[in-house]
Amino acid sequence: MTFQRIRVFHGLVNVGKLRCRSQFSAPSLPNRRCLYKTAWLSACTAQPASERNVILMGPPGAGKTTVGRLLAERLRMPVIDIDDDVLEKAWLMPVAEKLSQVGGERFLEEEGEAVCNFSASGSVISLTGSNPLHTAAMQHLKRNGLVVYLDVDTDDIIQRLTRMKVNRIVGQEAGTPMADILMYRKQFYERWFDTKVLCGVGDNAEEVTEKVLRALKRYQDSDSETFISTRSSVPGVGRSEDEPKFFSDVVVEGLAPDGGLYVPKRGFPKLAPQQWKRLAKMPYRDRACAILEQCIHPTDVAPLELRRMVQRAYGANFSSEAIAPVRHLERNQYVLELFHGPTASFKDLALQLMPQLFAHCLPQMCNYLILVATSGDTGSAVLSGFGSLDGVARRRVGVLVFFPEDGVSEIQKLQMTGIGQGNARAVSVLSDFDFCQRAIKRMFGDAGMTGHLAVEYATVLSTANSINWARLLPQVVYHASAYLDLLRDGVVAFEDPIDVCIPTGNFGNAMSALYAKKMGVPIRRVICASNLNCVVADFINTGRYDLRGRTLTPSHSPAIDILKSSNLERFIYQVSGGDGDLVRHLFTSLEKHQHFKVSEELLQRINQDVHAGWCSEEECLTTIRQVHSQTGYVMDTHTAVAKTVADRLQHPSVPLVICSTAHYGKFAPAVLAALEQESVPGEPQDQLQWFCSMRAVPQMHSALFQCLRESRRQPHRVCQADFHVLTEEVEAMIQESFLNVQ
Repeated sequence: MTFQRIRVFHGLVNVGKLRCRSQFSAPSLPNRRCLYKTAWLSACTAQPASERNVILMGPPGAGKTTVGRLLAERLRMPVIDIDDDVLEKAWLMPVAEKLSQVGGERFLEEEGEAVCNFSASGSVISLTGSNPLHTAAMQHLKRNGLVVYLDVDTDDIIQRLTRMKVNRIVGQEAGTPMADILMYRKQFYERWFDTKVLCGVGDNAEEVTEKVLRALKRYQDSDSETFISTRSSVPGVGRSEDEPKFFSDVVVEGLAPDGGLYVPKRGFPKLAPQQWKRLAKMPYRDRACAILEQCIHPTDVAPLELRRMVQRAYGANFSSEAIAPVRHLERNQYVLELFHGPTASFKDLALQLMPQLFAHCLPQMCNYLILVATSGDTGSAVLSGFGSLDGVARRRVGVLVFFPEDGVSEIQKLQMTGIGQGNARAVSVLSDFDFCQRAIKRMFGDAGMTGHLAVEYATVLSTANSINWARLLPQVVYHASAYLDLLRDGVVAFEDPIDVCIPTGNFGNAMSALYAKKMGVPIRRVICASNLNCVVADFINTGRYDLRGRTLTPSHSPAIDILKSSNLERFIYQVSGGDGDLVRHLFTSLEKHQHFKVSEELLQRINQDVHAGWCSEEECLTTIRQVHSQTGYVMDTHTAVAKTVADRLQHPSVPLVICSTAHYGKFAPAVLAALEQESVPGEPQDQLQWFCSMRAVPQMHSALFQCLRESRRQPHRVCQADFHVLTEEVEAMIQESFLNVQ
């Protein structure tokens, strides 16, 4: 992304570009996507495209030889099998005989040497299962080829090798199970591939060949996966046709120039049932990689780099090895526990990964200030996620969080004001979440302000709220993972439907469940659960979104105390068939007149996918008490809202997953009141200690407990509810973060 492109989407004056260049003494540079693509092309275009090789890589028994022949026939290219056409000709003996003569370690060296002395062009090449263990050989092959990894199910591999009467492979010591050596080798396959084919359980050679062809087409057509605003009437409107928006662009921009939200122009990829069955066998991190690789083009984020990000995002920072475990509650209800991350909120599932994606996609000039409005959980999750970036990224990225002073729990406030450090800060506002969110969106649309920040400070604004695509996308993974856990545990057979009930405010969590459905997860219906601030539930039931006369009422579930639901734009765009004109008309009407109404036909389409309900404060607390009494399980107030609504709307024959979006400890006073505990301690740390003493299920969140033990009540900035006051906070933050102005 050149700075000129930044100037276009933020409406900056032209002098802003000059300021950035002079500030950093560097010419305008492309973004990471362009650099990655250029590097690959330079490595592969020493010869014309028609002379580059397609290299099939995978474990023994993956079907590389058979698929190679079928693929070569479809592509009308010669086929080369490394075993038959290179090694045996070089050694003048069968490969098995060579292995028995020299042993495994020497075999790998001689195999690598033979491959380094081999060259070809315009061919389909089937590697041996052990070629990727030799670095020089793979570097030699990749200079003129694209490596396609046939990622085949381990059970399928072992069955095939058994039929072939192969009981040992290169590098397998006596007594080592075949499954262990295959798992060991996987790290080498993951290191070298350019594109991966996720083979489903039981896929035959013809099916795998079709998947390879689709993977090649996707990889080579790198400009096809673009994004469009929910308010664009025609694809490409508002920008030149030679400047499409890619993943790496929308991650950095956050909000589209016309005020809309970015969505994939071609929609979501869909996985086949056999691929979902394959994922059911995998742990969460591998599921995340497989799903995200389908949604992020490798020229935006290389697969190896994406895997590193995922491993870092979902590691020891989560209190559960399962990351997002599913727990049976009662009857056919299950709880998806999304609170095991470092800040005890479902926001961690996205915000431990999103900052890494953001840093990866940053243009190589200018600083960025992440502006965030939060109703509680997002703030601490953003501060934690961006705080984990390395030194270089942290010096170029600042984070400023605005939260309602009286609209979050005391523990949430302590988390936000305690986590901030360096280029990170949380500031409270004497208003509600909607004011904070509205102010930030206004800043993005204020060309004078964004131009001033670029000219004076070489700083561009972005966001980490769920309006940012990189924030929403990782949430798709845990909805898919919940279904896969039920499939793995035999609760459902694949294609058996489930319902999902989600406490809903900004509609981002619900939207991610609907996107999981688009990818092929059999979600029958998403149930949106509101508290007494039930504007979303009213809209879904009536088709009217009406803010006239409504005021935001603080509740026991503050994370969904929201009246303006940003991600509803993406939902209406989807159910209307991509009608950007309609979306623009509706949300312009909401801004100007505080209401809109959709047609009866569109409302029917909405209700095919989504139902909704709400509950009172008393009902929320009653549910906490009853669930604990009947099952021993303690849920937080937001989960209780979902449970209350789910009990009313659940279809009795369909399993239902309740999204538990926060740990009960974050809302200890309300939960303790619900459990009818007398003389509730006044200090947050003492409240959590009480839960520890009662041995509550699930257990006390260790990171939350540690945070409160270490935090101290300290003064924090409090702003009046005035747009200009908030803009002054933004400028002051930039000065202190990037100019060292004290």
